[in-house]
Order: sequence, then C-alpha cells, then structure tokens
Amino acid sequence: VQLQASGGGLVQPGGSLRLSCTVSGSSFENYAWFRQAPGREREGVSCISTTDEKTYYADFVKGRFIISRDNAKNTVYLQMNSLNPEDTAVYYCATDPFPCYRYGSDWHRFDYWGRGTQVTVSS
Repeated sequence: VQLQASGGGLVQPGGSLRLSCTVSGSSFENYAWFRQAPGREREGVSCISTTDEKTYYADFVKGRFIISRDNAKNTVYLQMNSLNPEDTAVYYCATDPFPCYRYGSDWHRFDYWGRGTQVTVSS
C-alpha cells in the first residue's frame, strides 16, 4: 500500500487549500487524514468510508473541511477552508481495513500512511 499526500503550502488565515492523496496497492475502503503539529500529538482530522460515502470529522474542523474521494482516480481529497494558524501541521493520509467509526476520531491509528504534506497558516 502506498499513499502520497500533496497540495500543502503557505496560506493566510481565512484562506483555503485542497490536499490530495494518491493511493496505490490498496483495496481498503476507509481513508483518513490526520495531522501533527510541532510539539503536539498526532490527531485525526477526517475519515471517509468509500462503500457508503459516510464522512466523519473531528470537532475542530467541522464546517470548515470536506473530505471526498474520486474512485476512478484513486485519490482522496481534503478541502480545507477558513484556515487558521492552529491548523498549521504536517497532514498525512492513511488507510485501514477497519471502518472509520471503529477508531472514534483517532484515525491517526490507521495502519497504512505515507509521507505527509506541510500546511502553514500565517500572515
């Protein structure tokens, strides 16, 4: 299983970014994003079950972030809006054979994840 996140960068507060994650070698049906800021623990951000398109979000991103998947392109997206400096972190995409809800919002515990992409929110 290989996952590669991209799309990060520097954005001003209130701005938007869309992260992409290309997936290969996976037949799993659950994909997630998690992040890690300097000096902080990893935290789950969002999760999607591709079988029923159910989506899950951590409270701190609800209403701001949207997760989606393009099965034809084997790509998972994270649209991030209304970004604030607290969103600054390295963002990772991950996959797992178990459904999103099994982990609560601890999707950073997913078994497979790849290199992350840096998101910096600063003026």
